Amino acid sequence: MPEGFGKTLMILGGILLTTGAFLEYGGELPFSLGKLPGDISIEGEKGSFHFPIVTCIVISILLNVIMSLFR
Repeated sequence: MPEGFGKTLMILGGILLTTGAFLEYGGELPFSLGKLPGDISIEGEKGSFHFPIVTCIVISILLNVIMSLFR
């Protein structure tokens, strides 16, 4: 087995656990990703446009913090 394989499996397991918990219990949270203040949502007669820019920034910051913990 390559070095660090166990650590990689633990990280992937943690990511899957977190994602699964969010999908299962996400509707019960007081905030909703994709609907944060600052997210752009435009609805018109012929369609709609939604760009969750603040949500992208929050997820990016969280992922950077998590990845820096494992370096």
